[in-house]
Amino acid sequence: MAVTTERKDPGPAAAGVRRSGAPPAPGRAAPGTPGRGRLTGAAPYLLLLPALAVTAVLLGWPLVKNGMLSFQNLNMRQLIQHLTEWNGVDNYRETLTSEDFWGVTLRSVIFTGVNVVLIMVLGTLVGLLLARLGSKMRLLLSVGLVLAWAMPVIAATTVFQWLFATRYGVVNWVLDALGWHSMADYNWTGDQFSTFFVITVLIVWQSIPFVAINLYAATTTIPGELYEAAALDGAGTWKSFTSVTFPFLKPFLLATTFLEVIWVFKAFAQVFAINEGGPERLTETLPVYAFIEGMGNQHYGMGAAISLLTIVVLLALTSYYLRIVLRQEEDEL
Repeated sequence: MAVTTERKDPGPAAAGVRRSGAPPAPGRAAPGTPGRGRLTGAAPYLLLLPALAVTAVLLGWPLVKNGMLSFQNLNMRQLIQHLTEWNGVDNYRETLTSEDFWGVTLRSVIFTGVNVVLIMVLGTLVGLLLARLGSKMRLLLSVGLVLAWAMPVIAATTVFQWLFATRYGVVNWVLDALGWHSMADYNWTGDQFSTFFVITVLIVWQSIPFVAINLYAATTTIPGELYEAAALDGAGTWKSFTSVTFPFLKPFLLATTFLEVIWVFKAFAQVFAINEGGPERLTETLPVYAFIEGMGNQHYGMGAAISLLTIVVLLALTSYYLRIVLRQEEDEL
């Protein structure tokens, strides 16, 4: 008589036990091991390490050297004789007790404020215009903005020097043709305000493309249904802007204003190339003032101290602006 044996299925539980008990493949860590978790957590920092190293070499080391120079009495005699004369905080004391430094600081703050306001207002208007134009006109205007933005600073400054030249400038010729004959030979760099006018026009012209193009890109993220709902509620153009467009663009406007404050405050090439801080050093801003005191007057330690104080002033301005922005965001929440 044959005896039959019944083979029982071990079931999924037993199979799972066998699979979980299997050793990991050679060269691979088991899932959930501490070594793999540490490696995954350190990966972002390892990826940032090359960029941080380059930044430390290209920015950190010059800043350290500049800080060391600011505590030295370094003129041509010391350079020729290879002398190092430490004078402590004398450079900072002389700078902070100078009326010229505080006058230039106030001038730089006012200059930055005027330029940033003009840049943001005009850039916002051009960006909104881009959003309303047809495709062909939008492309044409965008190309013009990109060309203005891509022009090198010195090249643009040279063009503006030609435009505002005293005898053969296009601006004087146009004003004379329109009936302002007294402007035929007007010297735009002959006094403080007209020189600042030329510099402001140049900086605003160079900065508008950045604001306008980025603002137009931000407007493309606004859902069209919001404008339709606002129109159904009877909102006009201004009401649609304040209730729909502006809330979406506000983060962009705040960030762009922050960047423009930094860019305008540290502008050197435009101010120096137009008239080298003249006439009579009345159009010097802090970067130009540091350069003239350091390189022009060959007081290199003094120039280094002024440049570091310029960074401190810029940090104070940006910190104050960020403080206002964060306070507004907290009030909205």
